[in-house]
Amino acid sequence: MIAHLQGRLLEKHPNRVIVDVGGVGYEVHVPLSTFYGLGEPGAGISLRIHTHVREDALALYGFATPLELQIFERLIATSGIGPKLALAVLSGIEPAELVAAVRHGDVARLTAIPGVGKKTAERIGLELKDRLPDLLPPGDAAGSAASQAAGSLRGDLLSALVNLGYHRPLAERAVEAALRTGGDRSFEETLKQALRELAR
Repeated sequence: MIAHLQGRLLEKHPNRVIVDVGGVGYEVHVPLSTFYGLGEPGAGISLRIHTHVREDALALYGFATPLELQIFERLIATSGIGPKLALAVLSGIEPAELVAAVRHGDVARLTAIPGVGKKTAERIGLELKDRLPDLLPPGDAAGSAASQAAGSLRGDLLSALVNLGYHRPLAERAVEAALRTGGDRSFEETLKQALRELAR
């Protein structure tokens, strides 16, 4: 089984890349969360790989972080969810937000992911709720008032960027970057910072 690939990015397409490793090109399916973090063709690339074997095919799925790979493998272990839908889930929501949504039983957030209906969202929440807590760093303070306030600001910022036409995973990354700059800033100031992140 292939577990890791490191080489040169030969081709780059949404949901699919080709990695040149010693003159051999490997086609790897990737979520948008990984795709947006990749360099341009010719750049170095390192991906964690899940090798999916079926009777009629062998497919490689690549991820930029261990968290993405862990969530993908837990998703495909859920009844009714195959690799294609698992990739769609990771493409429609940031990994940490997915863990939070599953923890809190946020079916509405899960059904906002393209391709995920109510029954699938409920199944994800039910089957993964006790299997994902270890994926978030210790000391997660989701229940604190400060965390709830930050979550509300994050949601407002994300909604504003999506309404402006930015793709959700890209918008989520910009919001996280803006929030990491710190300081007790207003919504308007933080939104301006997120837009600066998107302009980079």
